[in-house]
Amino acid sequence: MGRELIERYVAETVGGGLTCKEFVELVTDYLEESLSFGRWVRFQLHLGICQGCRTYLRQMKDTVHRLGTLRQAPPSDAVRQELLRRFQAWASSGTAES
Repeated sequence: MGRELIERYVAETVGGGLTCKEFVELVTDYLEESLSFGRWVRFQLHLGICQGCRTYLRQMKDTVHRLGTLRQAPPSDAVRQELLRRFQAWASSGTAES
């Protein structure tokens, strides 16, 4: 039995039937506390057996925390003008969608 088969078997039986890809797709809903109870249980089961997904979740929590500590300041006039200039150039170049 190859490693991939073993990993799939463990994910399906012990890990709540979630693959790592499915786990990653559910992280935002988990952090926003919007998973159904059944999905939350499956998420927790997978989290319990997968070190890689525990690391990923920890990194996402850290990212959210760090982004929450950033100060929101408006761009300087120079940056604002440059962004407007670039947008206008892009819009008139014909690559903007109609």
